[in-house]
Order: sequence, then structure tokens, then C-alpha cells
Amino acid sequence: MKLLITGGAGFIGSNFIFYMLKKHPEYYMICLDKLTYAGNLSTFASVMDSPNFRFVKADVCDRMAVYRLFEEEQPDMVVHFAAESHVDRSIEAPDIFLQTNIIGTAVLMDACRKYGITRFHQVSTDEVYGDLPLDRPNLLFTEETPLHASSPYSASKASADLLVLAYHRTYALPVTISRCSNNYGPYQFPEKLIPLMIINALKGKSLPVYGKGFNIRDWIYVEEHCKAIDLILHEGKNGEVYNIGGDNEMRNIDIVKLICKLLGKPESLITYVADRKGHDMRYAVDFTKIRNELGWKPEMKFEDGIQNTIHWYLDNKTWWEEIIGGEYQNYYEKMYVCR
Repeated sequence: MKLLITGGAGFIGSNFIFYMLKKHPEYYMICLDKLTYAGNLSTFASVMDSPNFRFVKADVCDRMAVYRLFEEEQPDMVVHFAAESHVDRSIEAPDIFLQTNIIGTAVLMDACRKYGITRFHQVSTDEVYGDLPLDRPNLLFTEETPLHASSPYSASKASADLLVLAYHRTYALPVTISRCSNNYGPYQFPEKLIPLMIINALKGKSLPVYGKGFNIRDWIYVEEHCKAIDLILHEGKNGEVYNIGGDNEMRNIDIVKLICKLLGKPESLITYVADRKGHDMRYAVDFTKIRNELGWKPEMKFEDGIQNTIHWYLDNKTWWEEIIGGEYQNYYEKMYVCR
């Protein structure tokens, strides 16, 4: 079985590759990644020489490069992680998100149509549903919830999802889509909430929190997400959408305070910055469908997952210290220090 993993050098994609190499050692994994700011090739140092792994640097929007790779490898399945994914960056430069997240998805599916595959899996996000009110805690996103994107990022992902379903209906392309809640765990780029707070706390720097930090997210440990995608690939129904949730809603400010406590750092490091434009208040997904149809449910408790994550960042300082210089530092100054 050959799997083409796009965006595999990013956070969730790399975790998925490691999970699949361990779970299915007989599979051949091809990682296609443009290596933008969020892609880190050093992540694959331990598997670069593996006979079951190949890395290809290319842009999913580059039709010639994508077609050439399909001709060479003839993958059986495509798992499409490649996307611009940071909401703040989408507000600053929406055109990049439209190009990568929509056009790139179309290019890949055109290649799938041309060369044939058994499954194209679109890795989406719960953000396509918009947000939920704080005063209705029992209200959850289901697969039937209308798409109501709030940011250029989520609008681009919603557009890609609709395109995937359109290719399924129009061309009978075998597809599935998963929409997952907020991931955390090893190899996450430092601009995201949890790694940003861990790294800043370790350095004794301020911990910038948007608004009052009351925004609520449903958190899932990244390996749980990988298990769900693996299950969808092998047992999911063609043409279906599956929500993946962590069953763990927490306010941003409570997560930051917990990280301070676990690292023995004072809460006085917390600073409040101007809120993000159009900031969604709450995400929470109902994963009844994947639980009932495929038997999946999250097993990692947040208190265990956050401990694992903190230990990973403590043990892998070289990995993130190489990232937080240069362009990222300029971006950080713009987004947090100057607000």
C-alpha cells in the first residue's frame, strides 16, 4: 500500500507519518511538502533512510510536479494535510490561503482522477462550522451543521471541503473528509497556543493571551487524531464527512495557567493583548458518528496529554530553538509585542 501524505512535514502530518510507519510497517509513505515556515525537514531525521519513506519537496499547487510524482509512485491513497492553517496569518495575507487550500486541493484531485486512487482523504477543521455561543454548553457541531466560516483560513478550508464533495459527486472520486478539533502534542509549530506558552514560559517571557482568554476550544492529543484518520481510510464510507473531537473543552486562559503550574512559572507572566479580528468564541464537535460507525473515541486524558507535550518540548529544545529565530521572530514581534 502506497500513501501520499501532503503537508507531511508539518505538525499533524508528521505525527501521522510516524504513527502509520509504526502501525503499518509494510506501507510505503511518500511525504510531499513545500517546506514553508511551518514545515521542518529535521523532524524526519530518524526515518530519512528508511526504505518505506520518501520525502519530496514540492508545492501542491504545482501541477507538473504533482503529476510527475503520481506518475513515478502511483499512490493508492492520498491524505491531504497540506494547508496554510494559522488564522492570524490568513487575516494578514488571505490570498496565500486561497491559493494553497483551494487550488492546491483541486490540483491533487485532478491528479487522482488522472492516475487513479482508492481514496482521497481531506483533512479539514471544525472551524468551517463557525463558532458556538458560550451560554449554550450542550450545543455541538455535527456533520450536518451548516458551514459558517469566520476567517479567511476557515473559509478557504470550507471551500476546499465543498470542492472535494463536488469532485465526488461529479467525477465519482472516492473521498472522505474529517473535521477535527484543536490538536496539541509533539512537533507543533511555536506560533500555536500550547507550544507558544510552553516555550515562552521556559524562557521566562510574557505569555500573550488574546482578549480575556475566555475563548473555548475542544482539545485532542494529536496521536488520537492520527488513529481516527487511519480508521477512516480503511473503514470509512466513501463520500462521508466525519467529525473528530477530543471531548475536552477548555478556556484558553485556563490552559495557560495550567502550563504555568506544571512548569513552576508565575501567572504574572500572563499578559493580555488586543483580541484577534473575528475571534471565534467556542468550538465543540459531536463525534457520535465516527464512534457509532467506526468505533473510534478519544482515549488520552488532557492532563496526561499536556504532560506528554511539555516533556517533549523539554526534551527537544534543539528542534524548536532552530525554528524561533529569523522570520518567525519578526512575525512574533508583529503579532504580539506590538499589539
